[in-house]
Amino acid sequence: KINRGILTGLNEAFIISKEKRDELVEADPKSAEIIRPILRGRDIKRYEVDFQNLYLINTHNGYVSENGETVSPIDIEDYPAIKDWLDNGNWNTNPKLGTNIERLTKRTDQGVTPYNLRSLAYMDDFSIPKMIYPNMTKYLPFYFDENKYLINQKGFIVTGKNIGTLTAFCNSKLFKFAYSENFPELQGGTRELSKVFFEKILVKKTNPIDELEYLDLVKKIQKFKTLNKETLAMEKELDEKIFHSYGLTDSEIATINRAID
Repeated sequence: KINRGILTGLNEAFIISKEKRDELVEADPKSAEIIRPILRGRDIKRYEVDFQNLYLINTHNGYVSENGETVSPIDIEDYPAIKDWLDNGNWNTNPKLGTNIERLTKRTDQGVTPYNLRSLAYMDDFSIPKMIYPNMTKYLPFYFDENKYLINQKGFIVTGKNIGTLTAFCNSKLFKFAYSENFPELQGGTRELSKVFFEKILVKKTNPIDELEYLDLVKKIQKFKTLNKETLAMEKELDEKIFHSYGLTDSEIATINRAID
């Protein structure tokens, strides 16, 4: 499944700094239940993320969980510190647009109350292992996430089977060589990775053994990236494994290497 990130309709109110997050939790520890780390599209890199200590006040509008349980919308009255922030906080830096509550009420992306975010049936998918990528980029970066990051509307999440294989393939030279032109080129050399283009891409099915091998290498590369360690050898190993799985000849591999390097 390919799904877009979360749209708040009013990022100034709902996306907060770590300092504000800590302040809200100190005022009411229960606030921590619905404040979660969030990445923007531009924070997603190839095999790494650049987390900017931003958090989403996740006043979701209710959904049906993976196990079929109906999760009710968040009741803002259960979170007084967060309600006070939304009602009276200094996030509204342009009063000409209206008071806090007026701006919350006017936005189109809201749920059962102005405090709730719009309905999102796949909310649980942010909490399971997934591949994430930005909606517009020059570099076609993909990241395997198992840290339950939320993503804003400038990115996409992919869930399902064989996510390790998919992350390795999408970060590979073969993917860039074969599919870069599938995505429309925009001003400045960026490409649009919208779902409508991405879901048409054909990827060879894998098996459980290969999936574990790909996933292990992807995790190692990502861990090394966080430690600022060299990863070129492991990335080359992944590329070679993918070349072999698609049965490419030495000549074809050389052509791809020349084009991408």
